[in-house]
Amino acid sequence: MKSTENLNLSPEEFQLLRSLSTPHRIQNYLDDLPYNKERNGETCRSPRRVIRDETGHCFEGALFAAAALRVNGRPPFILDLESVRDDDHVIAIYRDYDCWGAIAKSNYSGLRFREPVYRSLRELVMSFFEHYYNPEGEKTLRAYSRPINLKRFDSIDWMTAEEDLWAIPNYLYTISHTPILTTHKRMHMDQRLFQAGILGSAR
Repeated sequence: MKSTENLNLSPEEFQLLRSLSTPHRIQNYLDDLPYNKERNGETCRSPRRVIRDETGHCFEGALFAAAALRVNGRPPFILDLESVRDDDHVIAIYRDYDCWGAIAKSNYSGLRFREPVYRSLRELVMSFFEHYYNPEGEKTLRAYSRPINLKRFDSIDWMTAEEDLWAIPNYLYTISHTPILTTHKRMHMDQRLFQAGILGSAR
């Protein structure tokens, strides 16, 4: 188990993250956290700032979830979901019994938690496809990155930095993504699923 000292966390921050000892508990914390209504391109808070400011958007939520996974002995993995005519979505991922699950903060109800039942990353990613859409109702998910271990960003203190962490999304933009579609056809969703997906979203 990592100590408070070598993660640069305060004792209070460490205890909070330590208390989120399961993926479900991490997701519940994120679900209760008010959504950061600034666009993802305007802030990039560290987990320390998410705790202090009591808000976060999808990218900030993924970093927070990865930090909680790390404090509880799991690798701090994130994965980028790439879209067209829409914002990318970043999720924290974890493995149980050789299957993948996900933790995520989103303004769309269908883009959050996934139980660890997916045998491959592609299976996990495809579970988001029907729920990933833009305000026009177009299904927009097109590709996904490889898992990124955030330990590679320890040199910029990604868990506790006071400055915005632009180095991480900039890195995600540069790496290759695996496409999930071979067609350029636009696909639109059922209006009932559209309405269900925005239930309780922050405006």
